[in-house]
Amino acid sequence: MNRSGIGLLLAAIAATLSTEATAARFSLESPAEGIYLHRGAQADASPANGGDIANIGFIIGSRCVAVIDSGGTAAIGSALLAAIRKLTDKPVCYLIHTHVHPDHGFGDVAFAGSETVFVAHAEFPAALAARRDHYRAALRQTLGDAASGSEIAVPTRLISGEQMLDIGDRTLVLRAWPTAHSNTDLTVFDLRTQTLWTGDLLFVDRIPVVDGKALGWMMAIDALIAMKPAHLIPGHGPLSRSAEVAFTAQRNYLHKLITECRSALGNGITLSGAVETIGFDENKHWLLFDEYHRRNVTAVYTELEWEE
Repeated sequence: MNRSGIGLLLAAIAATLSTEATAARFSLESPAEGIYLHRGAQADASPANGGDIANIGFIIGSRCVAVIDSGGTAAIGSALLAAIRKLTDKPVCYLIHTHVHPDHGFGDVAFAGSETVFVAHAEFPAALAARRDHYRAALRQTLGDAASGSEIAVPTRLISGEQMLDIGDRTLVLRAWPTAHSNTDLTVFDLRTQTLWTGDLLFVDRIPVVDGKALGWMMAIDALIAMKPAHLIPGHGPLSRSAEVAFTAQRNYLHKLITECRSALGNGITLSGAVETIGFDENKHWLLFDEYHRRNVTAVYTELEWEE
């Protein structure tokens, strides 16, 4: 076997070992009948966690299964599919993306080539096209061979406004949001159990990341709280039964950034000055604060520069 063949063999072995290790530690919670959640680590992707950092899961209907996000690698997607198969042999009819970020979608490959319809926000394909190469390179740099085979699928069913999906004796209400956490945010509300999957419109304990518009995110938060779900599944962090409680810390944080960035702009403080002074009293409330807070200040300051 030549050097190239040996390299491919080693990569295949590494990918297999990664898949087996991920499956071994893959756990599920069931907050309501037919609702299953796998909680990711409250950390950035690393070899230690194998990129398993996002909340993902599935909903079982009488006809088929709807998957909500597929996770950060092919191995995680495979572990999710294996978990589904332990509970039901019903087909996976939908894989619903809550947004374009790679920690939620690189497991799509496990569901490709089947009867699964990939569903996402109407802005998803353009956002994916613009970012796909960067996402692939970053995953490979972070995880090495454990990233092998990971891929985000181009969705074939796009959502604008609200649409309903029937998976058999349960209806899912999908809502595409104006730019908030990102410009591709999509929520899933199971009418039968009143369970709301927020995607990254809600971070619990882990600092929220502004990749869209803070003002739009604040409006989305108010609308999500008004839905009064019985069960709330965030994109990161633990479950909650109270939307008002779950969103409080995030809403307070975003409000502080908006208020203090407006003040900085009004007082002629530069972006570099704002980044080093705004919101640092929030550090005790959030995991990964140092990694993302300055980025958030930059995003909000830049957004508000264009306010009239």
